[in-house]
Amino acid sequence: MSRFPSAFVRRAAGAVTALAFGLAALAPLPAAAEVKVGVSDWPGWVAWYVAEQKGFFKKHGADVKLVWFANYTDSIAALSSGQLDANAQTWSDTLGPLAKGLPLKAILVNDNSAGNDALLVGPKVTSFAQLKGKSVALEQYSISHFVLATALAKNGMKPSDVKIVNLPAGDAAAAFLTGRVDAAVVWNPWISKIETSGKGRALFTSKDMPGLVPDLLVAQEKAIASKRKDLVGMIRAWFDTEKFIREQPDEAAKIMSKVVGMTPAEYKVFMPGTRFFDSAANKSALDGKQPQSLSATAPTIAAFLAEHKLIDGKPDAARGIDATLLADALK
Repeated sequence: MSRFPSAFVRRAAGAVTALAFGLAALAPLPAAAEVKVGVSDWPGWVAWYVAEQKGFFKKHGADVKLVWFANYTDSIAALSSGQLDANAQTWSDTLGPLAKGLPLKAILVNDNSAGNDALLVGPKVTSFAQLKGKSVALEQYSISHFVLATALAKNGMKPSDVKIVNLPAGDAAAAFLTGRVDAAVVWNPWISKIETSGKGRALFTSKDMPGLVPDLLVAQEKAIASKRKDLVGMIRAWFDTEKFIREQPDEAAKIMSKVVGMTPAEYKVFMPGTRFFDSAANKSALDGKQPQSLSATAPTIAAFLAEHKLIDGKPDAARGIDATLLADALK
Protein backbone atom coordinates (compact mmCIF):
# COMPACT_ATOMS: atom_id res chain seq x y z
CA MET A 1 0.00 0.00 0.00
CA SER A 2 1.45 3.34 -0.93
CA ARG A 3 0.69 6.82 0.32
CA PHE A 4 2.53 8.53 -2.43
CA PRO A 5 5.22 11.02 -1.63
CA SER A 6 3.72 14.14 -3.02
CA ALA A 7 3.11 17.54 -5.07
CA PHE A 8 2.86 17.51 -1.94
CA VAL A 9 5.70 15.12 -3.65
CA ARG A 10 2.76 12.49 -3.93
CA ARG A 11 3.54 14.28 -6.78
CA ALA A 12 6.60 16.17 -7.99
CA ALA A 13 3.80 18.18 -9.42
CA GLY A 14 5.66 21.27 -10.52
CA ALA A 15 7.92 19.49 -13.00
CA VAL A 16 5.22 17.06 -14.01
CA THR A 17 2.69 19.79 -14.67
CA ALA A 18 5.16 21.92 -16.62
CA LEU A 19 5.94 18.98 -18.87
CA ALA A 20 2.28 18.11 -19.24
CA PHE A 21 1.34 21.69 -20.09
CA GLY A 22 3.84 21.64 -22.94
CA LEU A 23 2.50 18.35 -24.23
CA ALA A 24 -1.19 19.10 -23.82
CA ALA A 25 -1.60 20.73 -27.21
CA LEU A 26 0.23 17.88 -28.91
CA ALA A 27 -1.33 14.85 -27.26
CA PRO A 28 -4.94 14.14 -28.31
CA LEU A 29 -7.42 12.39 -26.10
CA PRO A 30 -7.60 8.61 -26.53
CA ALA A 31 -9.22 7.73 -29.86
CA ALA A 32 -11.19 4.79 -28.48
CA ALA A 33 -14.84 5.31 -27.59
CA GLU A 34 -14.21 4.08 -24.07
CA VAL A 35 -13.38 6.34 -21.14
CA LYS A 36 -9.74 5.75 -20.26
CA VAL A 37 -9.24 6.27 -16.52
CA GLY A 38 -5.98 6.21 -14.55
CA VAL A 39 -6.00 4.42 -11.20
CA SER A 40 -3.32 4.20 -8.49
CA ASP A 41 -2.86 2.55 -5.11
CA TRP A 42 -5.28 4.11 -2.63
CA PRO A 43 -8.51 2.50 -1.28
CA GLY A 44 -10.86 5.07 -2.77
CA TRP A 45 -9.31 4.48 -6.17
CA VAL A 46 -8.66 0.74 -6.01
CA ALA A 47 -12.40 0.53 -5.33
CA TRP A 48 -12.98 1.20 -9.04
CA TYR A 49 -11.99 -2.42 -9.59
CA VAL A 50 -14.96 -3.41 -7.44
CA ALA A 51 -17.16 -1.47 -9.87
CA GLU A 52 -15.51 -3.24 -12.78
CA GLN A 53 -15.69 -6.76 -11.37
CA LYS A 54 -19.23 -6.47 -10.00
CA GLY A 55 -20.55 -5.21 -13.34
CA PHE A 56 -21.55 -1.74 -12.16
CA PHE A 57 -20.04 0.02 -15.18
CA LYS A 58 -21.99 -2.22 -17.53
CA LYS A 59 -25.16 -1.77 -15.46
CA HIS A 60 -25.01 1.98 -15.99
CA GLY A 61 -23.92 1.92 -19.62
CA ALA A 62 -20.41 3.22 -18.95
CA ASP A 63 -17.68 2.02 -21.31
CA VAL A 64 -14.69 2.35 -18.98
CA LYS A 65 -11.11 1.15 -19.29
CA LEU A 66 -9.16 1.29 -16.02
CA VAL A 67 -5.43 1.89 -16.50
CA TRP A 68 -3.24 0.94 -13.53
CA PHE A 69 -0.32 3.20 -12.63
CA ALA A 70 2.27 1.78 -10.23
CA ASN A 71 3.72 5.30 -10.05
CA TYR A 72 0.99 7.75 -9.09
CA THR A 73 2.87 10.79 -10.40
CA ASP A 74 2.86 9.24 -13.88
CA SER A 75 -0.94 9.19 -13.83
CA ILE A 76 -1.09 12.94 -13.12
CA ALA A 77 1.19 13.62 -16.08
CA ALA A 78 -0.87 11.30 -18.29
CA LEU A 79 -4.10 13.16 -17.50
CA SER A 80 -2.57 16.61 -17.83
CA SER A 81 -1.01 15.73 -21.20
CA GLY A 82 -4.26 14.30 -22.57
CA GLN A 83 -3.31 10.62 -22.56
CA LEU A 84 -6.20 9.85 -20.21
CA ASP A 85 -9.81 10.98 -20.19
CA ALA A 86 -9.90 10.99 -16.39
CA ASN A 87 -7.70 10.13 -13.46
CA ALA A 88 -7.97 9.18 -9.80
CA GLN A 89 -5.99 11.89 -8.01
CA THR A 90 -6.01 14.21 -5.02
CA TRP A 91 -7.36 17.73 -4.85
CA SER A 92 -3.88 18.98 -3.95
CA ASP A 93 -2.47 17.47 -7.14
CA THR A 94 -5.28 19.01 -9.16
CA LEU A 95 -4.75 22.55 -7.90
CA GLY A 96 -1.28 22.75 -9.48
CA PRO A 97 -2.50 22.00 -13.02
CA LEU A 98 -5.48 24.34 -12.49
CA ALA A 99 -3.11 27.15 -11.52
CA LYS A 100 -1.40 26.66 -14.88
CA GLY A 101 -4.70 26.80 -16.74
CA LEU A 102 -5.03 23.14 -17.69
CA PRO A 103 -8.62 22.23 -18.66
CA LEU A 104 -9.42 19.79 -15.86
CA LYS A 105 -12.52 19.33 -13.73
CA ALA A 106 -13.12 17.44 -10.48
CA ILE A 107 -16.35 15.53 -11.04
CA LEU A 108 -16.54 13.10 -8.10
CA VAL A 109 -15.11 12.68 -4.60
CA ASN A 110 -14.31 9.04 -3.95
CA ASP A 111 -13.22 9.44 -0.35
CA ASN A 112 -11.56 11.46 2.37
CA SER A 113 -8.72 10.15 4.47
CA ALA A 114 -10.35 9.85 7.89
CA GLY A 115 -7.65 8.29 10.03
CA ASN A 116 -5.29 6.75 7.47
CA ASP A 117 -2.80 9.59 8.10
CA ALA A 118 -1.71 10.33 11.66
CA LEU A 119 0.75 12.03 14.00
CA LEU A 120 2.10 9.32 16.31
CA VAL A 121 3.60 10.16 19.69
CA GLY A 122 4.82 8.26 22.73
CA PRO A 123 2.27 6.98 25.26
CA LYS A 124 3.20 9.68 27.78
CA VAL A 125 2.60 12.59 25.39
CA THR A 126 -0.86 14.00 26.02
CA SER A 127 -0.69 17.49 24.50
CA PHE A 128 0.81 19.38 21.59
CA ALA A 129 2.68 21.64 24.00
CA GLN A 130 4.82 18.64 24.92
CA LEU A 131 6.02 18.42 21.32
CA LYS A 132 7.70 21.83 21.37
CA GLY A 133 11.36 21.42 20.43
CA LYS A 134 10.89 17.70 19.77
CA SER A 135 11.85 15.80 16.61
CA VAL A 136 9.11 14.69 14.21
CA ALA A 137 9.92 12.31 11.35
CA LEU A 138 7.90 12.60 8.15
CA GLU A 139 8.22 12.67 4.40
CA GLN A 140 8.75 16.33 3.56
CA TYR A 141 6.13 17.97 1.29
CA SER A 142 3.97 14.85 1.47
CA ILE A 143 0.46 14.51 2.84
CA SER A 144 2.20 13.77 6.15
CA HIS A 145 3.84 17.20 6.10
CA PHE A 146 0.47 18.83 5.43
CA VAL A 147 -1.12 16.83 8.27
CA LEU A 148 1.56 18.05 10.70
CA ALA A 149 1.21 21.68 9.58
CA THR A 150 -2.57 21.48 10.00
CA ALA A 151 -2.33 19.75 13.38
CA LEU A 152 0.09 22.35 14.73
CA ALA A 153 -1.98 25.27 13.41
CA LYS A 154 -5.13 23.88 15.01
CA ASN A 155 -3.27 23.74 18.32
CA GLY A 156 -1.67 27.17 18.30
CA MET A 157 1.76 26.07 17.11
CA LYS A 158 3.97 26.51 14.05
CA PRO A 159 6.15 24.02 12.12
CA SER A 160 9.19 25.88 13.47
CA ASP A 161 8.16 24.80 16.97
CA VAL A 162 9.29 21.24 16.17
CA LYS A 163 12.32 19.72 14.48
CA ILE A 164 11.26 18.07 11.23
CA VAL A 165 13.32 15.04 10.22
CA ASN A 166 12.82 14.25 6.52
CA LEU A 167 12.44 10.48 6.04
CA PRO A 168 10.34 8.23 3.78
CA ALA A 169 7.23 7.00 5.60
CA GLY A 170 8.56 3.52 6.35
CA ASP A 171 11.84 4.92 7.66
CA ALA A 172 9.97 7.51 9.72
CA ALA A 173 7.97 4.74 11.38
CA ALA A 174 11.15 2.74 12.06
CA ALA A 175 12.90 5.79 13.51
CA PHE A 176 9.99 6.34 15.88
CA LEU A 177 9.78 2.69 16.93
CA THR A 178 13.50 2.61 17.73
CA GLY A 179 13.40 5.86 19.68
CA ARG A 180 15.50 7.91 17.27
CA VAL A 181 12.77 10.55 16.96
CA ASP A 182 10.11 11.75 19.37
CA ALA A 183 7.17 11.56 16.96
CA ALA A 184 6.30 10.60 13.40
CA VAL A 185 3.63 11.39 10.86
CA VAL A 186 2.88 8.34 8.72
CA TRP A 187 0.00 6.56 7.01
CA ASN A 188 -1.30 3.03 7.24
CA PRO A 189 -0.11 0.32 7.56
CA TRP A 190 2.54 2.01 9.70
CA ILE A 191 -0.04 3.63 11.97
CA SER A 192 -1.47 0.22 12.80
CA LYS A 193 1.98 -1.30 13.31
CA ILE A 194 3.06 1.45 15.71
CA GLU A 195 -0.17 1.32 17.70
CA THR A 196 -0.04 -2.48 17.88
CA SER A 197 3.54 -2.30 19.21
CA GLY A 198 2.35 -0.28 22.20
CA LYS A 199 5.10 2.27 21.60
CA GLY A 200 2.92 4.99 20.18
CA ARG A 201 -0.54 6.39 19.78
CA ALA A 202 -2.22 8.90 17.50
CA LEU A 203 -2.33 12.45 18.84
CA PHE A 204 -3.93 13.78 15.64
CA THR A 205 -5.26 12.09 12.51
CA SER A 206 -6.72 13.07 9.17
CA LYS A 207 -10.13 12.47 10.75
CA ASP A 208 -9.48 15.70 12.66
CA MET A 209 -9.17 17.70 9.42
CA PRO A 210 -12.30 16.78 7.43
CA GLY A 211 -12.38 17.88 3.82
CA LEU A 212 -8.65 18.59 3.60
CA VAL A 213 -7.48 15.23 2.23
CA PRO A 214 -9.98 14.41 -0.54
CA ASP A 215 -9.37 11.83 -3.26
CA LEU A 216 -11.14 12.49 -6.53
CA LEU A 217 -12.07 11.56 -10.07
CA VAL A 218 -10.76 14.37 -12.29
CA ALA A 219 -11.60 14.57 -16.00
CA GLN A 220 -10.39 16.42 -19.08
CA GLU A 221 -12.91 19.04 -20.23
CA LYS A 222 -12.84 17.50 -23.72
CA ALA A 223 -13.79 14.13 -22.28
CA ILE A 224 -16.66 15.70 -20.36
CA ALA A 225 -17.96 17.13 -23.62
CA SER A 226 -17.43 14.04 -25.80
CA LYS A 227 -17.93 11.18 -23.32
CA ARG A 228 -20.34 12.69 -20.86
CA LYS A 229 -22.76 9.76 -20.90
CA ASP A 230 -20.01 7.34 -19.90
CA LEU A 231 -18.70 9.61 -17.15
CA VAL A 232 -22.20 10.06 -15.73
CA GLY A 233 -22.62 6.28 -15.80
CA MET A 234 -19.28 5.93 -14.06
CA ILE A 235 -20.47 8.21 -11.26
CA ARG A 236 -23.63 6.12 -10.88
CA ALA A 237 -21.45 3.02 -10.76
CA TRP A 238 -19.45 4.62 -7.95
CA PHE A 239 -22.51 4.93 -5.75
CA ASP A 240 -23.24 1.22 -6.26
CA THR A 241 -19.61 0.58 -5.37
CA GLU A 242 -19.77 2.62 -2.17
CA LYS A 243 -22.90 0.74 -1.12
CA PHE A 244 -21.27 -2.61 -1.92
CA ILE A 245 -18.18 -1.78 0.16
CA ARG A 246 -20.43 -0.75 3.04
CA GLU A 247 -22.69 -3.80 2.87
CA GLN A 248 -20.21 -6.45 1.69
CA PRO A 249 -16.88 -5.36 3.24
CA ASP A 250 -15.31 -8.82 3.17
CA GLU A 251 -15.91 -9.38 -0.53
CA ALA A 252 -14.86 -5.81 -1.32
CA ALA A 253 -11.61 -6.27 0.60
CA LYS A 254 -10.98 -9.51 -1.27
CA ILE A 255 -11.30 -7.76 -4.64
CA MET A 256 -9.28 -4.69 -3.64
CA SER A 257 -6.49 -6.57 -1.90
CA LYS A 258 -5.88 -8.74 -4.94
CA VAL A 259 -5.31 -5.63 -7.08
CA VAL A 260 -2.43 -4.47 -4.86
CA GLY A 261 -0.98 -7.88 -3.96
CA MET A 262 -2.12 -8.04 -0.34
CA THR A 263 -4.27 -10.43 1.65
CA PRO A 264 -7.82 -9.36 2.53
CA ALA A 265 -6.84 -9.29 6.21
CA GLU A 266 -3.92 -6.97 5.48
CA TYR A 267 -6.09 -4.70 3.37
CA LYS A 268 -8.80 -4.32 5.99
CA VAL A 269 -6.40 -2.16 8.02
CA PHE A 270 -7.05 0.69 5.57
CA MET A 271 -10.83 0.56 5.49
CA PRO A 272 -11.76 2.24 8.83
CA GLY A 273 -9.54 5.23 7.98
CA THR A 274 -11.15 5.73 4.57
CA ARG A 275 -14.45 7.58 4.42
CA PHE A 276 -16.00 6.50 1.13
CA PHE A 277 -18.31 9.20 -0.22
CA ASP A 278 -21.91 8.43 -1.14
CA SER A 279 -24.20 10.67 -3.19
CA ALA A 280 -25.13 12.95 -0.28
CA ALA A 281 -21.49 13.47 0.70
CA ASN A 282 -20.65 14.25 -2.92
CA LYS A 283 -23.42 16.83 -3.22
CA SER A 284 -21.98 18.58 -0.19
CA ALA A 285 -18.36 18.29 -1.37
CA LEU A 286 -19.12 19.82 -4.77
CA ASP A 287 -21.29 22.59 -3.32
CA GLY A 288 -19.04 25.61 -2.81
CA LYS A 289 -21.33 26.97 -0.09
CA GLN A 290 -20.51 24.06 2.23
CA PRO A 291 -17.64 24.55 4.75
CA GLN A 292 -15.84 21.30 3.89
CA SER A 293 -16.39 21.46 0.13
CA LEU A 294 -13.60 21.35 -2.42
CA SER A 295 -13.96 25.08 -3.04
CA ALA A 296 -13.87 25.89 0.67
CA THR A 297 -10.79 23.81 1.46
CA ALA A 298 -8.80 24.78 -1.64
CA PRO A 299 -7.31 28.00 -0.17
CA THR A 300 -5.84 26.11 2.81
CA ILE A 301 -4.32 23.44 0.59
CA ALA A 302 -3.07 25.96 -1.96
CA ALA A 303 -1.46 28.05 0.80
CA PHE A 304 0.59 25.05 1.94
CA LEU A 305 1.62 24.30 -1.63
CA ALA A 306 2.60 27.93 -2.25
CA GLU A 307 4.53 28.18 1.02
CA HIS A 308 6.72 25.27 -0.06
CA LYS A 309 6.94 26.40 -3.70
CA LEU A 310 5.01 23.36 -4.91
CA ILE A 311 2.59 25.38 -7.00
CA ASP A 312 2.93 28.26 -9.46
CA GLY A 313 0.16 30.81 -9.46
CA LYS A 314 -3.22 30.88 -7.76
CA PRO A 315 -5.69 28.18 -8.78
CA ASP A 316 -9.31 29.06 -9.48
CA ALA A 317 -10.81 26.16 -7.58
CA ALA A 318 -14.39 26.92 -8.58
CA ARG A 319 -13.49 26.63 -12.27
CA GLY A 320 -11.90 23.27 -11.55
CA ILE A 321 -15.14 21.70 -10.36
CA ASP A 322 -18.04 20.46 -12.49
CA ALA A 323 -21.03 19.38 -10.41
CA THR A 324 -23.34 18.99 -13.40
CA LEU A 325 -22.34 15.37 -14.07
CA LEU A 326 -23.18 14.49 -10.48
CA ALA A 327 -26.53 16.22 -10.90
CA ASP A 328 -27.20 14.18 -14.04
CA ALA A 329 -26.15 10.97 -12.27
CA LEU A 330 -28.66 11.61 -9.51
CA LYS A 331 -31.63 12.18 -11.84
